[in-house]
Amino acid sequence: MEKTLLIIKPDGVQRGLVGEILGRIEKKGFKISAMKLEKISKEKAGIHYAEHAGKGFYSELLEFITSSPSVLAVIEGKNVIDGVRKMAGKTNPLESDLGTIRGDFAVAVSHNVVHTSDGPESSKREIENFFSNEEIQTHILCTEEWTCEA
Repeated sequence: MEKTLLIIKPDGVQRGLVGEILGRIEKKGFKISAMKLEKISKEKAGIHYAEHAGKGFYSELLEFITSSPSVLAVIEGKNVIDGVRKMAGKTNPLESDLGTIRGDFAVAVSHNVVHTSDGPESSKREIENFFSNEEIQTHILCTEEWTCEA
């Protein structure tokens, strides 16, 4: 089963959107395999956003993501990377469709509520940055046969 990283960023946590966002993920049929509330360290944030190092918004990005606790979650399911990205909406919330997380809850790129992995390689790298193997629970939901084909 495919896995992806979901971060509910400090603005999502501070605004009380954690339950709403996780509820959408679960209602879609995806499962949470690991989750924690963490104030992301500058070191982990630097690793996470390494591809943006040197860009004009990089320091602001690090400052924001380390400013307050985030909820980090490993989400698992069939086609979960693309599915969660579609649920999140476009990075720029003003271009996101209503019904997506960003389209419904965010108004600025710098405070766009969630991060989602953009592919299998980044998902693996990002999950390893924030979670040990022992923290990820492998389990089968009784509803899986009703949400996924064999």
